Amino acid sequence: MIGRLSGVLLEKAPPQVTLEVQGVGYEVDVPMSTFYNLPNVGERLTLYTHLVVREDAHLLFGFASEPERKAFRQLLKITGVGARTALSLLSGMSVADLVQAVATQEAGRLTKVPGIGKKTAERLLLELKDKLGAELATGAAVNRAAPASGDVLNALLALGYNEKEARYALKQLPEGLSVSDGIRRALKSLARG
Repeated sequence: MIGRLSGVLLEKAPPQVTLEVQGVGYEVDVPMSTFYNLPNVGERLTLYTHLVVREDAHLLFGFASEPERKAFRQLLKITGVGARTALSLLSGMSVADLVQAVATQEAGRLTKVPGIGKKTAERLLLELKDKLGAELATGAAVNRAAPASGDVLNALLALGYNEKEARYALKQLPEGLSVSDGIRRALKSLARG
C-alpha cells in the first residue's frame, strides 16, 4: 500500500493532480477540499494516500490530512459506496461537516452532495453512526451544534423556513437554551430579520 507521497506538484486538473516523487509522476485523485488548498505548480507537496486496486485499474487517492483519509476509508466500507462516491462526498463537505451530519442524523445535508440519494444518505447515517470516532470529530467539536439546536432547526424547517434562514437564526442563539426557548428566540430573530 502506498500510504504517503512527498514530492513536487507537476499538474493540477480537478480532481486529479500529478505529483513527481524521485522522478516518478503519480496521478492522484483528490477531493476538492484538498484541491483548493494545493500549493502552486512546482512547489513541494505531501499527500496521505489510499490505493484502490481493481481488476481493470490501480487508483491512487490523496488527502491533505489524516482525518480526511480515515473518513474516506470508513466510507469505502459501506455497501454501495465506491471510491468515486466517497471522493464526491468529501468534495461536497468537510470531515467536520460529515461528522456533524452523522452525529445529528441529518440525511438532508448528505443528499445535497451530487451522487448521494436519499437511500444512500440513510445508509451512510446508519453505518457511520458509531464509526466516525473522536479522532475525526476533534476538528468538528468546535463547530458541532448543541444537541438542542438540531431540534430547533427541525422545528424551524417544519414551520416553513428554508435551511439558510433556520441556520442563520440558530447562529444568533446563545448556548445552553432549552428547545422551547431556542424556538421562541429563533422565531423572534427571524421576525426582526
